[in-house]
This record gives sequence, structure tokens and C-alpha cells, in this order.
Amino acid sequence: MVKPRMRKLTQIGIAALALAVIGSGATLAGETGKAIPQPKVDGLPVAAADRRVDLSLPGFTRPTGITNPLFPVSQQASVLFTGRVDDKPFRAEVTLLPFTRIVVWEGIEVETLVSQYVGYLDGRVQEVAYDLYAQADDGSVWFFGGDVSDFRDGVITTKEGSWLAGKDGPPSMIMPGKPKVGDAFRAENIPGIAFEEVTVSAIDHVHEGALRSIPGSLVVRELHFDATYDEKTFVPGYGAVFTSSDGDVEALVLAVPTDALSGPVPADLATLTSSALSSFEAAGDKDWKAATAAVEAMQAAWERVAAAGMPKPIEPILGEAVKALAAAVEQRSAAKARQAAIETARWSLDLQLRHRPAAEIDRARFDLWAAQVLVDAAAEKASGVNSDMFTLMLIRDRILHTLGADTSQRLNIQLGKLMSAAADEEFDAASEAADKLREIIAGVKSAQ
Repeated sequence: MVKPRMRKLTQIGIAALALAVIGSGATLAGETGKAIPQPKVDGLPVAAADRRVDLSLPGFTRPTGITNPLFPVSQQASVLFTGRVDDKPFRAEVTLLPFTRIVVWEGIEVETLVSQYVGYLDGRVQEVAYDLYAQADDGSVWFFGGDVSDFRDGVITTKEGSWLAGKDGPPSMIMPGKPKVGDAFRAENIPGIAFEEVTVSAIDHVHEGALRSIPGSLVVRELHFDATYDEKTFVPGYGAVFTSSDGDVEALVLAVPTDALSGPVPADLATLTSSALSSFEAAGDKDWKAATAAVEAMQAAWERVAAAGMPKPIEPILGEAVKALAAAVEQRSAAKARQAAIETARWSLDLQLRHRPAAEIDRARFDLWAAQVLVDAAAEKASGVNSDMFTLMLIRDRILHTLGADTSQRLNIQLGKLMSAAADEEFDAASEAADKLREIIAGVKSAQ
């Protein structure tokens, strides 16, 4: 999984980097062991060279088999983070994509994994990154760059922080093979674009996770180019799980397959999701009798789901969404009820991630974002529709490999229509495209 970003995020312009060069296999053609050229850094309390563990060129003979327990990218299909940034609710989804990219650096062609990071602030996409990772022969994990996009009101505002190893500078070590207290390495090492120097503070920390206490965790202090520091925690089997900076907090909630459970989705959890979706449709039709019945079923299921236990950060968020949906239906507010239904379904789907394949959950998330288009189009909220459109495209990148050629084509056609409607603020056309997208995804789910 990718490192949490907070306000230091790096992101992509909708798959441009990730899809630019895709290949398989890695060819080692360079001289390993030689010194990696280091950029000049002035005015920062950087670590002395004798503490750096990232100064020599490693070998990469099996780069996509990332087995380092403190940064297990190849073993994490889907990861969820929550927190608060700028005193607003924050959510991030990290997904390992089903393709790789070849990066050429110092005469070496290195095959890298591609990890997609999507950060939402106050319910809207704000940060996106497609990051490239590879593991060296000594077990260290290296960051080969990321293409970065920051969003505001559904529009890309900057791509600052994007870089690619071999083009803009050297790759950077994201995690040593065998870290020790005092070790220093640069997680990003291109001053003026992206710079983070990490020093290991503890290697035997016990992390109180969302589900259990985990020993053997790593705590680091991270220096940025603006001379500020973050603290991060890395946990075996999860990677980066906690970042804190200036009152902002981003914490891992769950990761699969690490947190996966055997057996089907519990009946009450399935009812919680399906009842929320039923209330969405009923509220849209202003069928308040049906909406009330769906809410009653949802509330009963929620009580049992909450009693059974769940990752700690999700319970208060999902509980508030359930309350908001019940109140909106009681008030006969279609707009509020539909929004609360989406939120309830989204967080309950997160719990289902422990029981179902990540691609199935992402298809369900795709449906919810198409439903979000209907809500925002009805309110004639142009920035919301535009943001929803980008989010749908991001999730499309996660699920495209699970769709047949015909389904993929139909999906892309409707996404194109939604893009045009969003650009022209044609809200009826946007709703029509969203309905078609929901029909397409529903057909995929029923066929699986």
C-alpha cells in the first residue's frame, strides 16, 4: 500500500502515468552497488551520510514481489484510511492495480507495481496518486515516482509533486529491508518537487490498531522541505497506518487480505447495505411508506452489526449516517435521505470488504458514485457532478479488468457522455448517463 499523504499529497491526472507504459518482467543491466547521485539540499537538518541507508544502487531481480512486511504493497488489494484534515472528515482508498510499469533508471529497467491512492475531503475527491513501487534484492522497497493531481470543486488545480525516476531524479527508498533505530533514508529525494527524509525512531512499538494491538511496529519522523515534521507508524502486514501533522490525522481502518474473514457477508450487514439502497430508491420516488420500512429494517440490522463489533473508526461514522437517514426519511426530505443513504451504504460496504473480493466492492462503490451524480444533478450542483465524474473514472481504473470488452466499451461511452454533460452543466443529460452507468454495473453484478 501507498504511504498516507495528508497535506503533502502527490497524485495523478486520471491514469495518464499508470497507463503510459505497461510491461512485464525486469531486466537488470546496470552496475549495482555504486553510489546514487544525491541532490544538493541546503538549510535543512538532514541526516549525516553515515546514517543514510539509501546511498547505494541496489539490484532488482524480482521487483514486483514486494514481501517487506512493513510495506507489503503486493499483498494489499485494498486499504481504507479515515481521519480529519483541516478539521474536515477525510477518507482515503488505496488499491493495487492489475498492471505494472517499466521505469528505466541508471541503466536498469525496473518493473514496478502501480498503486492508486484516492483521498476524499468532506466527501469529495481532493487528492489522487498513481504511485510506482519495487522491491530490491536486499528487501528494501523503493518509490519510483508518482503522477499527482490535487482537486478543488471537481477540477484539477495542480499537478505539483509529480515526478518519475530516471527523468526527474533518483528513485527513493520507502522502507529498508531491515530497519534499525537511527537509520535515515529519503522517501522522496527531488528538492523543489518532492522531498521527505525519514529517520527511524523505534522498531518495537506496539500499535493499537482498529481491530487489535500489533507488536513490532516501526515509528519514524519525517522531515519535509519546508522544515516541518510528520510522525508515521508502519505496522507488519499493513505498512503505513498512522500519520499525524499539525492536528491532521490519517489512520488505517482496514486492509485486505490482511483483515479478510472467511465465510459469506453476515446477514445483518448485507441487510444494512441493501436497506440503505432501498431507501435511496424509495426517497427518490417519494414513496415514504417504503422508505420508512427500509429504514426500520436498516436500524434493526445496524443494532446487531454494531453489537457484533467492527473496526473502531467506522462505528461512529456509520452510526451517524444511519441516524441521518432515519431523520431525513422522517422529515420527508428526499435530497437529505438520498445523500444519507449513499453514505450509509458506502461505509457498510467498507465492512463488507472483509468478506468479499475488492473488485466486487469497487463495482458497488462505482454504483454509489453514479447514484451521487443523480443527487448532485437534481440539486444542479455543477462542481459536485464534475467531482463525481472524476471519481467514477478513478474507480473505473480499478474494475476495468473485471469487465468484458462489450461492458467496458458501454461503460466508457456513458462516462464520455457524463464528462460532456458535466462540462456543459447539462444536468438532465448527466442524470441519464448516471442511470445508464448504474444499469451497466448492475448487469455485471448479477452476472457474477
